Amino acid sequence: MDAQGRGRADNIDPADQWVLNPNTGEYELRLTPSAPQSSVPGPRRPASSGATAGGGGGGGGARETASPEVPGQRRRRSEPEPPAGRRSRRQPVKKKSKAKKVLLWTGGTMAFVLVAASAAGYLYIKHLNDNITSVSDDGASTGGFSKDKAINLLIIGTDKRTGSGNEGYGDAGSVGHADTTILLHISKDRSNATALSIPRDLIVDVPDCQTQQSDGTEKVIAGTESVRFNTSLGQDGRTASCTVRTVTELTGIQADNFMVADFNAVKTLTDAVGGVEVCLAKDIDDSDSHLKLSKGTHNISGETALAFVRTRHSVGFGGDLSRIQLQQQFLSALMRKLSSNSTLTSPTKLLKLAEVGTKALTVDSQLDSIGKLKDLGLELGKLNPKNLTFTTIPVLDNPAEKVKATVVLNETKAPAVFQAIKDDVSFTAVKKKQAQASKDAAAARLEGSKSAASEVRVRVLNGGAPAGSAQETLSWLQVQKGVLKSENAGNADVALSKTTLEYAPAQAAQARELASLMGLSGSAMKPGKSVINSQGLPAITLTLGKDFQGAGVSLTTPTKAPDVDSKTTADKVTCAK
Repeated sequence: MDAQGRGRADNIDPADQWVLNPNTGEYELRLTPSAPQSSVPGPRRPASSGATAGGGGGGGGARETASPEVPGQRRRRSEPEPPAGRRSRRQPVKKKSKAKKVLLWTGGTMAFVLVAASAAGYLYIKHLNDNITSVSDDGASTGGFSKDKAINLLIIGTDKRTGSGNEGYGDAGSVGHADTTILLHISKDRSNATALSIPRDLIVDVPDCQTQQSDGTEKVIAGTESVRFNTSLGQDGRTASCTVRTVTELTGIQADNFMVADFNAVKTLTDAVGGVEVCLAKDIDDSDSHLKLSKGTHNISGETALAFVRTRHSVGFGGDLSRIQLQQQFLSALMRKLSSNSTLTSPTKLLKLAEVGTKALTVDSQLDSIGKLKDLGLELGKLNPKNLTFTTIPVLDNPAEKVKATVVLNETKAPAVFQAIKDDVSFTAVKKKQAQASKDAAAARLEGSKSAASEVRVRVLNGGAPAGSAQETLSWLQVQKGVLKSENAGNADVALSKTTLEYAPAQAAQARELASLMGLSGSAMKPGKSVINSQGLPAITLTLGKDFQGAGVSLTTPTKAPDVDSKTTADKVTCAK
């Protein structure tokens, strides 16, 4: 932004030209009449096919040619000067709250960076849009996050050596594998988040995936079984959408959006924030990662930051799982730095982050504008660092190997972790926004006498569950639970996300018995009215929603997250061992 001050005799700091508008709550560029209107940075030139700013996944990294400047851009009307001898007075403005700051989490080898961009006028927004590289999501995602739902964001860091200064890092011939991958889940009420690291050496099945290649052609890439997770990107021309499909196959969680970055993102973004503070419990001199730091606390950025997140041989057991713990410590420190007042209240720093952040990322086609990134950032900016939990998918050493090089899913622990995320359960102790009175009322519906199973009269409908679920449930209730006065009523008129049980006040005892058999929570019970079954008798109505997982599977959502092997929250300072 130094160009904004060219030709000015009073040498005003360019940051002073960004003024907070109290009406909109955003920073605006205010130039004096003598300031040149063309001083805003121009569009970024399209990247060559040999070096993309976002790194990433096989082919989709080339930038589109920037659209031409719009002619005749209207100049901002200058404010009238005050009469001679009088000082102009500017009304004080309220400081913008942190939640309203434009924050964006980005990826790379370390993931999650909060970048900010204010409404600076058409040309600057256009400039930031031209910085962004996007690739097709190939239908692998949900189609984009929603403000009124939980958000699942997949952040991928690649080992592709793009850009100058990266010749000594990674595999010289790498096509850009998924070297670091984190599934970030942000709760529906934005009170908490879980960052789930996926080891690159985890053995998985990579499914078939349809991709859009860099030349615009469509290609279906055949899946492979029992391979390392990191081959879900780059290998055989796989794009980031293949990694999204692999995560869905592995966890049952479909990402709303994804972001990809390479080595350069770590260096440029940490430089932009003035470095982050990390802690070591011992001296480290790692010839592989080029990290040389003494025991204690250090402020790191640039090359040192990249070396820190790449180090593995000198910490823990020397493997990828030890490196993941380093990366999680780094991300916690980065979030604390970016959520501090020194960053959030500085227009100069926010603009620098916006500039660097938009260049460092490759995003999916649903996040291809600064406006969409800003909206995502606002949602992420509502989080408190103490309620962001970092953890790793539970794994075990691969029993098929004599020399341990890969890991396999811990089938005992991992499914519970995946289910907790799908159920939007927090891994930290946070107070949910639901009123306690509402919770108590739902719980009270389960209290009281229950009818015998043989006295429960129920109609079962399919309201979004897999085909055949109503008949499956009916057979289970009649044969295994003795609910003989039951019938299959077909499909419901509307699809439901959650299974419900509607009943009249006089049928509460029947409803409580059926809820107990089905494993329904009090919130699934809906006091209402009875319906008439095929025999002309009053009955309660069980409607199976999209959450139905099979007859006999409890539908009570857990309120506590399962135990995991390791976890930390972003507000805590830990020292790498």
